[in-house]
Amino acid sequence: QHRNRRFKEINPKPFKLEKEIQDLFENNLNEIMGLEMVKSEFPIKNKRIDTLAYDPQNKAFIIIEYKRNKNVSVIDQGFTYLGLMLENKADFIVEYNEAKKKQLKRKDVDWSQSRVVFVSTGFTENQRLAANFKDIAIELWEVKRYENGVVSINPIKKTKSAESVKPLTQK
Repeated sequence: QHRNRRFKEINPKPFKLEKEIQDLFENNLNEIMGLEMVKSEFPIKNKRIDTLAYDPQNKAFIIIEYKRNKNVSVIDQGFTYLGLMLENKADFIVEYNEAKKKQLKRKDVDWSQSRVVFVSTGFTENQRLAANFKDIAIELWEVKRYENGVVSINPIKKTKSAESVKPLTQK
């Protein structure tokens, strides 16, 4: 009886605003990424982090930035934010403790597991290549929206042949 069932095409329904992507992720952070929401629009020094999250499994802070379209600056922004986090550890812990009403201590955080995640509707080939080091703490996640509230979310996996960045930095 289901021989004549045909695929039905679902039309894309692009995000008009970056904020729509941010709301989608912040409201479903645990379901999408297994992370705890800490703070939206977290100000640190003269920057503003879109979403500050915490990874309870790896005991690490995760910074999430949203891009509505292909943007040239993800790797440099990623390293800038990682640097900001590692230079201002106490601010992140205080923010977590105030938001979660918990007492996370500095020694309870594994700073080596810190990551910056970029969420966008698409990434350029250069961005994909630049993030394709197995030990680089920058992840790319692609999100697309369609009619009927259908959303697809794909973390861009690092390739099996992804090099380590360490030998390059030791030369």
